Amino acid sequence: MDDWRWMTAEALGQSIAAGGIDPIDLCEVFLKAIAEHPDAKRIYTTVTENRARAESKAASARAASGLRRGPLDGVPVSWKDLFDSAGTVTEAGTRMLAGRVPQRDAHVLENATAAGLVCLGKTHMSEIAFSGLGINPITATPPNRNNHDAVPGGSSSGAAASVAFGLAAAAIGSDTGGSVRIPAAWNDLTGFKTTHGRLPLDGTVPLCLTFDTIGPLCRSVTDAALLVAALEGARAPDLTAPRRDLNLAILDTVAMHDLAPETRTAFDAAVRDLKRAGATVSHLKFASLEEAFGFAGPLYTADAWAWWRDLITGHPGVMFGQIEERVTAGRDVTAADYISNWTRLRDIRTAFATAAAPYDALLMPTASILPPEVARLMADNDYYKVQNLAALRNTRIANLMDLPAVTLPTATKSCGIMLCGQKGRDDALLRVARAAELALA
Repeated sequence: MDDWRWMTAEALGQSIAAGGIDPIDLCEVFLKAIAEHPDAKRIYTTVTENRARAESKAASARAASGLRRGPLDGVPVSWKDLFDSAGTVTEAGTRMLAGRVPQRDAHVLENATAAGLVCLGKTHMSEIAFSGLGINPITATPPNRNNHDAVPGGSSSGAAASVAFGLAAAAIGSDTGGSVRIPAAWNDLTGFKTTHGRLPLDGTVPLCLTFDTIGPLCRSVTDAALLVAALEGARAPDLTAPRRDLNLAILDTVAMHDLAPETRTAFDAAVRDLKRAGATVSHLKFASLEEAFGFAGPLYTADAWAWWRDLITGHPGVMFGQIEERVTAGRDVTAADYISNWTRLRDIRTAFATAAAPYDALLMPTASILPPEVARLMADNDYYKVQNLAALRNTRIANLMDLPAVTLPTATKSCGIMLCGQKGRDDALLRVARAAELALA
């Protein structure tokens, strides 16, 4: 049964449908693994054993009666600790929300429960989701699957760790600047950022509502498609006939600058695999991205400050200093600058969409760096700032341009390759990503 912990969510669902796995047994395998794992308390904030057992029992009864609600009915998943869970503490990685217990589930959790997914519990995260590194000295910093001394990536840090260490079949996270894709890449998982607005944010503790998105961290592109369908209460796209004639472009501007040697080597090898599988790979330059990066910071910080200022001023010294410094920078952003920057960003988005339109997807390394070590980050404030921005640089392109994006693992540990699609065409990107996944395998 232990091998169930390493199967895709799709395969688990198929085995449940075929009668080979009972959801009750599956749930107990994961609960036992969590209870026995030495780092479980650094990964999960709360394990919802009673809920998981009740949901798996109901899923088992449905399976026995031929009344399964969907392909993932009975599959256990974890939830980042910013999704409201009725009767369960939800604190978004910050002591400012200590003891906060919502009265109802987040909209996406309601949908997932209706689809039969089993909720294992809530996972640790960067404080208020405002870091790409995954460090949280206030609550816990989850481990990295490939380097125990390194950060796991954030802000969906525990989400990634829960899957990477076999403590959940999949995880649900959020992505405002890369928070699904960075930890997925650094732990050799698949991560999917949806187009902004596709999945409802009701019942989700906000960071920047103008950029916040929801997405899964999992073991395959098909898993990502099935999970998003469950989160929105819809049918997943058919990925069974992936294309071979992909028309891809490497985004040379910004995204390919100053790469770690291992990252460059892994990316180049992955591109060669894509070409061997029949893809055409061109190059695209888009100089205005440099401009967008120049004013992106105030857009994020102003939005975050609007949401968190009362709690921060009411709880002085409670936040991790690096996070508090980022948020409070938004205090000095004027309304005029905020509005003019958003106006310019919309213009850049339109021009970018035109430039990217000929391609099925844009390619780039998911992160320009490998996960840095926790000790140095905590000892050197300037190093923390540089590494945090470096971690977020490539992933943030999809958030700024409002694109769906998928990160896939490569043959090199902690080095993902990212594919960015066109706004609103998430399912089309998943089809492209499935073809790329097969080529990279």
